[in-house]
Amino acid sequence: MSSRPGAAWPLVAVFTAGYLASYLLPTVVGRLSAHLGLSPAQAGLVGSALLLSSAGAGFALAGRVERFGARTPARAGLVLAAVGYGCAALAGSVPLVVLGVTVGGFGSGTATAVAASGIAARRDPHRTSSLGLLTVSATAGVLYLTIPHLGGGHRLPFAAIALVALLVWPATARLDGVRTAEETSSPVTGRLPHRRSGLVLAGGMLIWSMAQNALWGVSSRIGLDQAGLSEVTVGAVFAAALGAGLLGVTGAGLLGARLGRAVPIGLGTVVIAASIVLSSSARDLGSFATGEIMWNTVYPVVLSYLIGLAASLDVRGRWAVLAGSASSVGVACGPLLGSVLSEEAGYPAMGLILGAATLLVAAPVTAVALHTGGRPLVPGSVRRRGGAPAALLAATTGGGLSGAVPKLGSPEQAVTELRVRRRRLVRSAIRTAGPDGGSGQSNAYASTSDR
Repeated sequence: MSSRPGAAWPLVAVFTAGYLASYLLPTVVGRLSAHLGLSPAQAGLVGSALLLSSAGAGFALAGRVERFGARTPARAGLVLAAVGYGCAALAGSVPLVVLGVTVGGFGSGTATAVAASGIAARRDPHRTSSLGLLTVSATAGVLYLTIPHLGGGHRLPFAAIALVALLVWPATARLDGVRTAEETSSPVTGRLPHRRSGLVLAGGMLIWSMAQNALWGVSSRIGLDQAGLSEVTVGAVFAAALGAGLLGVTGAGLLGARLGRAVPIGLGTVVIAASIVLSSSARDLGSFATGEIMWNTVYPVVLSYLIGLAASLDVRGRWAVLAGSASSVGVACGPLLGSVLSEEAGYPAMGLILGAATLLVAAPVTAVALHTGGRPLVPGSVRRRGGAPAALLAATTGGGLSGAVPKLGSPEQAVTELRVRRRRLVRSAIRTAGPDGGSGQSNAYASTSDR
């Protein structure tokens, strides 16, 4: 495999196919409850089975994608997704639907693991993850606009996910494979780097995703039952919210590393917590649409920075896959948690609980972003992995080195350790120069120049 990264669009396509099921979770859970006679908690359990299977695939493939290359596991995942969701769409009984979504979920997780490994190996993982979230948001938005008008019971959402998996299949021919440790510019060992930061990030993403998807899994029920909206109106609100998410992801891609990772993650999580409380307490179209749109605008922005942060911890993509799988576990538990909380405490109380949990997890995740280089370079500061102050460089170079000073917001530069050979001083190195032909001076120069 070449060490030169290929085009990003095959990874973006596979990422879209893997993530689409979680984006369509509200309509999947809602239609399972409405058309198969399941209670909200039971429908949430089916959604949890799908996402737990997806998380299991991610944990199983963490660190192993490079062993097989990207193309083979990606194709296997897309086949499993198409077959599993296709069977769930054709099945009319609950056990067969559960079996189908379990197989399909494993396929989605496999595709997501391949995409995450490939994104981590790229020079700018945040940009590629932003493109992936942009594409999956656009795809889900189109489906939210069309599915309510087509009917089809529980079959149509599953059929749509299976169809997207089939459409993405040709893109796997352009996958160059995930670069191995020897092919990357930074040497890595078999041991996971940044273990403490990675574990904190993975645990934080689990709780963060659980809180988000606890609300997302019951959002359609909030709109239908509490706000009194029709399914077409709720679908339009979701489409508008995902459209706003497109703008948010586009803005995140343009912003890049100018503010580092800590500011978008920390501030964005606070906004998300407020949006959760507003959406869950909505009793009319205005408050419901405001909460959902504000939440979906910021949610993919923070998620893109979290994915980029996980990818930056390990060039082989192991933390990207592990953190993504932990997030999938949170996503899987979310619908069940949301259903139980809404049934036991009501939607407003559920929103307060989820908002508080989101705020609590913001601090450790933001600390990881700060600790692992999420802060931008600030002119005039000496950084261990950054550049020298502007005044010092200007004084020593006479202002002749254009671009020597990192710009405000530039990402931190990697450190390359150099091994310097040491030589012991010999007696001739400290002899004074005498009138004997300057041999002492010559020897001193020769000895010191070797160091």
